[in-house]
Order: sequence, then C-alpha cells, then structure tokens
Amino acid sequence: MTERQSFFLMKYNIVWFIDGLGMGGAERLLVPFLRRLNESHFSIRVCAFQVKEGNPMGVQLRRLGVTVDLLPIPHLRAPTAIPRLVRYLGQHRAHLVHTQLEFANTLGTVAARLRRLPTVATLHTFDDVASPGKEARRIRLMWWVLRHGCRRIIAVSDGLRGYVEQTARLPSARCLTLYNGIDLTRFCRQPPAARLALRRAWGIPPRAPLAISVAVLREPKGIQYMLRALPHLLRSWPDLRYLVVGGGAHEGALRALAGELGVTERVIFAGIRHDIPDLLNMSDLFVHPTREDALPTVLMEAMAVGLPLVASRVGGVPEMVHEGENGLLVPAEDIPQLIAACHQILDNPALAQQMSTAGQQIAAAQFNIDRQAQKLAQIYHELLS
Repeated sequence: MTERQSFFLMKYNIVWFIDGLGMGGAERLLVPFLRRLNESHFSIRVCAFQVKEGNPMGVQLRRLGVTVDLLPIPHLRAPTAIPRLVRYLGQHRAHLVHTQLEFANTLGTVAARLRRLPTVATLHTFDDVASPGKEARRIRLMWWVLRHGCRRIIAVSDGLRGYVEQTARLPSARCLTLYNGIDLTRFCRQPPAARLALRRAWGIPPRAPLAISVAVLREPKGIQYMLRALPHLLRSWPDLRYLVVGGGAHEGALRALAGELGVTERVIFAGIRHDIPDLLNMSDLFVHPTREDALPTVLMEAMAVGLPLVASRVGGVPEMVHEGENGLLVPAEDIPQLIAACHQILDNPALAQQMSTAGQQIAAAQFNIDRQAQKLAQIYHELLS
C-alpha cells in the first residue's frame, strides 16, 4: 500500500470547538456539515463551551453519530480553560481542530497550538471593534490569536474575508471564502396542495399574502423595521400576514411595538421552530431587514424553497441576493425603501415567479451543502497531508 493510499484509508479525528449549541446560523450549520464529514474520512467530535445537557442541537448531532461533549467555560479568563482543552485534545487523539465563534476561536486555537495541531477557524460575523468596551477587546484578542496561531481562516463570504484581511490584518495567504450550504433535499418547493394544508393548519386564508422572517430576535436583526412597514402595506393588502419565526431577548419589545402600531392581529410570533421548510413553503415573500449579516443561512433556505427576497444591502447579503434577479436589496433601516420593495414583489406575480425560479437556481449552484462539505474536507486533507 502506498503512502497516499494509506492516507485516504485512515480515519482522522477532528475536534470542533464551538461556543454553544443555540439556534443561530453558525450552530444550525453543524448538522448538515457534520452529517457529510462524518461519512467521509473523518471522525468528528463536537465540544461546546456554553450549553446545557439535553440541548436540541446536541441531541440532533448525537443521532447522526457525532460525539458531543459539554465542557463548561464561563469566560475567556477562566484559569483552567486552556489546560482543560489541551488535555481534551490529547485524550481524544485529535489530528486537527476546527473552531467556530469567538470563545472557541480564541481558546481552541491556543490549545491546538500548544498541542502542535493544525487549526481551522471559521468567522461568521462582521465584528465591530471601534468601541472601547470589553467585547471589542475580546474580538481584538481573537484576531491576534488567529493571526499568530491558525493555519486556515475561513470567512463565510467574500465581503467578510475582505473585512478581516483589512481590519484584523489577518494574512491573506491563510484566508479563504467558503460559503455555507444547506440540504437541498430538505429545503425544496412543495406542491400547492401541501402549501394549502399548511396554511389551513395555521389559520391563514389561501389567498392572503404571507411575508416571513426567520431570525434570532435581537435588535440588529431589524424585525422592528418590517413591523413599522406593515401598516403601510396593509393599506394595499388588508389580508397580509407577517410570520416572525425565532426567539430572543427582543421578542417582548417587538410584541409591544406590534401592539402600538395596531398590527397585532396581522403578526404571528411563532417562536423557535424546527419545521422551517414548511413555514417557508406556505409563505409568499421572505423579508430580511437586518442591519448586519455576513452570510445569512435563512436566505439560502428561502431561495431554495423558491421565495422572492427583500433584504438589507449589508455584509455578504449582496453575494446572495442578486438585485432584480432573485430579490431586491434595500438600505438597512430604510423603511420607505422596504415598503416599496415589498410592494414591487407583491404587486407583480410574474416578477415574483421569475425571482422564485432564479432563487432556486442560485441556491443549487452556490449553496449546495454536499459541494461545500467536499470543499471543507479538501481543506482538512491539505492540512493533514
């Protein structure tokens, strides 16, 4: 057997360090990526720092055969954090470490460097370091650690890669873009009968326009801008409903705002859901009014199902929403432009259908999880060979 043949027959132990296992975009991507990586030449372990036993994401991963360990680390300065991670990597005979999110990128990279293991870090967000607060100092520390200790730094969009190369001074030779991906067998258009059945279950009239947003309900996600647009849209479309999927600290304020605006009866706060493909399929328009986003997974999912998109022109969003082709871009926080874009699609069924078809084609070409997982596996092979 040649050395090359031996390399590809060997099962390599990959440890993924991640801050937690919540329902944000980075965490939700674990399942489709790890399902495919675990079926290749890798044995994957996930180690989460801030999560409770019985977490739904952890349960899902374990069903896939992925080992999930919970290693509580309360903060970056915890004196035992790095020694514990170093021991963990030794105990599980890790060959490579992949880190996700701030704490993991910082602590996991240091621990891997001490074990002399190659490290891959994924950056998911445009982090603001202009403020003098603790968060900015933590981000600057993460960047310093990645600059000196990480072999490959993955940005989830070209816009984010350019930002971190310039702002964080991360070496361009070690930075690359790898789009996230979704399971196109799960996110696909369902037949009209299924759509009608879903609407009946939610009490939504068959012909009522339904706009949907899926997000962690934080203030920067911008759901409040769509709520403020709603009274204007209801003048033209009295039966319009707005479905808000997700939970978070801002939910109470959003419910109160809907009440102040008099649109409570037209807004459905669905909470955290695990039937996102169904909810997208019964909708007519996906609205993503965020103030910041690197490469929102929800836009991939919406276009794969065939929804026309209205989204803020921020971060990596223009790499996904091709203006006039699969959706419309608006300036962040610009409510009049948001209203106009929603009107343009709702008033023009032919345009909406054209955008639906284009979106499905773009999702298949750019965001197929099988293709993206193969690219990630190739990065691992390059570092391990």
